[in-house]
Amino acid sequence: MKGYRISVLRHGSTNANEKGIYIGRTDTPLSDKGAAELCSKMDMYDYPAVHRVYTSPLKRCTETADILFPCTEIRTIDDLVEADLGEFENKSSEELVSREDFKAWLKGNVRPTGGESLEEMTARTYKALHAMIIDMMDDGITHAAAITHGGLITNMMTCFGLPKYAPGQLTADFGEGFDIFVTAQMWMNSQAFEILGYCPYKKIDDAYDDPAE
Repeated sequence: MKGYRISVLRHGSTNANEKGIYIGRTDTPLSDKGAAELCSKMDMYDYPAVHRVYTSPLKRCTETADILFPCTEIRTIDDLVEADLGEFENKSSEELVSREDFKAWLKGNVRPTGGESLEEMTARTYKALHAMIIDMMDDGITHAAAITHGGLITNMMTCFGLPKYAPGQLTADFGEGFDIFVTAQMWMNSQAFEILGYCPYKKIDDAYDDPAE
């Protein structure tokens, strides 16, 4: 049965990430450091050769796509955007630590004040996955990449991925993420995919050392 592979990757870092500021929907570009780190990871690891790149519309994702997949068609999917953090947006943990609503949010399953609930995010993650999978099926694409955000990646893997892992095991560093595999039957019947492993991949040294030399 025909299957579809998606390499789901987190964007590179921004100045706000480096300062510990929650940015959610704020449209900040990659920092110089973030762009340089992506280029360094391209030297350290092998990124997959994909036929299409789906990306969040935010600059930090589209810029990451341009760096990691410079010669590949890019399509934006609005539902790949990061969570709406409401009143926590553009604030650091130090600014929020005394707020009871922030403490409750950190414990889980509580909507950030004025922002998006976990249920709303999960429904949107499903829509993004469905849009990518159907698009790949329609166009006969068997391997694509998706550039999105840390919160969305953990939500995607936790809610729709198999086998099941604790959310803490499904976090992604900048420029990194997971490979997933899905068939039409898996998705239509179970709304689930298989988590294959980490992406990008360790480089394989193809140099051959002749033991006689």
